Amino acid sequence: MKSKARKKKASRSVTKKRGRTRKIRDKLLGLIMPAVIVTIVVLVVISSLLTRSEMQELAVSTLEGSIANQSDNINAWLSKNLTNFSTIKQAIEGTKPDEAGLKTLLTTYVGKNSDSPNGVYVADTNGKVYIGEGADLSISKPADEQWFKEGLTRIEMAYGEPYQNADGTYVISASGIVNDGSDVLKVAAANVTLEKISIIVNSGVKMKHASSFLVNKTNYMILAHRDSSLVSSTLSASSSDPVLAGAYAKISAGDYTTDQIHGYTVAFTEVPNTNWVLVSYVANSVILQDVTRLIIILLIVGVIAVIIISILIRLIVGRVIKPLATITENIAAMSSGDFTIEVSNTSNDEIGIMGDQVDEFVGSMRNMLSSINDESVKLRRQSDNSDTVSRNMYDASQSQEEAMANLNHTVDELALAVNEIAENATTLAMVVSDTKENSDKASERMKETVEISQKGRADMEHLSVAMGEIQAANTELVDSIGKVGKASQEITEIVGMISDIAEETNLLSLNASIEAARAGDAGRGFAVVATEIGGLAKNSAESAQNISNLIEQVRALISDVVAQADASAQSIHANSELIAEAVKTFDTIFENIQSTSHVIDDMIAGISKVDEVSSNVAAISEEQAASADEILETSKNMVEQAQAITASSQDVADNSHELANTSETLTGYVQRFKITKAD
Repeated sequence: MKSKARKKKASRSVTKKRGRTRKIRDKLLGLIMPAVIVTIVVLVVISSLLTRSEMQELAVSTLEGSIANQSDNINAWLSKNLTNFSTIKQAIEGTKPDEAGLKTLLTTYVGKNSDSPNGVYVADTNGKVYIGEGADLSISKPADEQWFKEGLTRIEMAYGEPYQNADGTYVISASGIVNDGSDVLKVAAANVTLEKISIIVNSGVKMKHASSFLVNKTNYMILAHRDSSLVSSTLSASSSDPVLAGAYAKISAGDYTTDQIHGYTVAFTEVPNTNWVLVSYVANSVILQDVTRLIIILLIVGVIAVIIISILIRLIVGRVIKPLATITENIAAMSSGDFTIEVSNTSNDEIGIMGDQVDEFVGSMRNMLSSINDESVKLRRQSDNSDTVSRNMYDASQSQEEAMANLNHTVDELALAVNEIAENATTLAMVVSDTKENSDKASERMKETVEISQKGRADMEHLSVAMGEIQAANTELVDSIGKVGKASQEITEIVGMISDIAEETNLLSLNASIEAARAGDAGRGFAVVATEIGGLAKNSAESAQNISNLIEQVRALISDVVAQADASAQSIHANSELIAEAVKTFDTIFENIQSTSHVIDDMIAGISKVDEVSSNVAAISEEQAASADEILETSKNMVEQAQAITASSQDVADNSHELANTSETLTGYVQRFKITKAD
């Protein structure tokens, strides 16, 4: 629980430092979803355009098939009726009936054909007309009729041009010459109305919402139309209906190909064995009505697909980058100095490799920081010992300085006493007594000084040994820090390798996207995967760069520690030289003190013989005065050397204190990092 709390705290700290951050999942969704939406929109647009084109082609094909079927139906209808009419004509030619028999025969066929209820009728060049009973016909002058004139021109029955009969109804007649063996030329004919043809034309439209009309290309008369008011009217370029005007232009030019006319798809075909042209048309809006419905369906499906894809991408991306979130939390904890973390890895991809490398880095840093901490503690302990030794040496040197000052004062008094001996021989005994007492005191103090100097020399030797140990420990510290720097360099190389792999992955992703684009529709799914791999490679490169930056910071701190360790080594070396000089000074002092002790011993021996050599007191006094001057000079030198030792001891104490401060600073740097878990 505490480790998780530290990770959350470290993550919040990194967030505060870097400002507001976005999750990789949100970034990927922000990059992928627009691409998915654009792709779906493009697919919908392309599908719509292709569907529109296909629907138009299908409509043209359906319309052409419908009009071809209509043409076949009209031709079949005409042929059926013409066959029926021809059969009646052949019956007349086969039986060769007289006038009464002809009328009886014609009466037989009246009402038998629903398309031509009046049946077949016959007229001759003499103006006689033969009509079956029950037929609703009125013919007065057959020679003036169009059907008669057309029938005289052909032996077999065939359809002629439309015309208006006596009732004002537009009809089409099938007529032909009847060879009944008589001397009078006869013409047999049968009528079908344009209304009947319109019914056939309109009922034959097989395409929904399409319309048709039949035109006689000889005179551009409309033979059949859904609008009965247009039947028997004539096509022209000035027709109010744009389809009729366009059809006139196409028919007059002899162009019967399917075309677009004023928002309509119009198909043309010639009816076999006639001069008729069948025209069929349908509005483009009707054709595209299904396209519009399909586009709406595609849009709805696209929206649903975007929602489903976004959910799937969110789940997939979340699952893929879930280990990366854990690694990010661990790196954030590392940046805050917590090296107690343990990086758990469950993936076997690049993220898993990165997690393993981070875990190895954490272990290396934990061991390295633990070693630095141990060395800093050891350095602190040694610096404390050095500080104690230097303080003891300082106290001893101060005591020695005081003793030497007393010695100087005593020697000065000795010189005065010797001078008094030389001046006043009468007081020799008293002076000798005083001198003996002072000499005894000087001897005792000289002995104390010798002991103190011996102790100081031993302490300085101990301090010199301690400084050597400190220097060796500092050298080991510098070596350890060098190993840390080397480890950081290796980590930097590993991160560089990860960055290179990320760049190579990005290039592979780009190549895959290009190949997917070349593959077209078959490569779209692979292009999405390649884009995701490219995004992950880019994010891996950014994470590697962040790790490299953190390592550079660690290396900078290590460089500072190395610099401070080098400074400590130089200071220790300087202190070692000062201690060596102090040892030499102590040796000189010791030799001078021993020499002075011998002189004092000789002086005491001389004083003991004063009573025996009183006769030579003047000479002895002069010699003693000279000796006293020499002792005084030596004493002054010893005082100066004792002061120098005191100053050197103070410098050693200061250096030891500075070394302790350096150890505390190094310990403070190490304590910024957590390398052990709290209980």
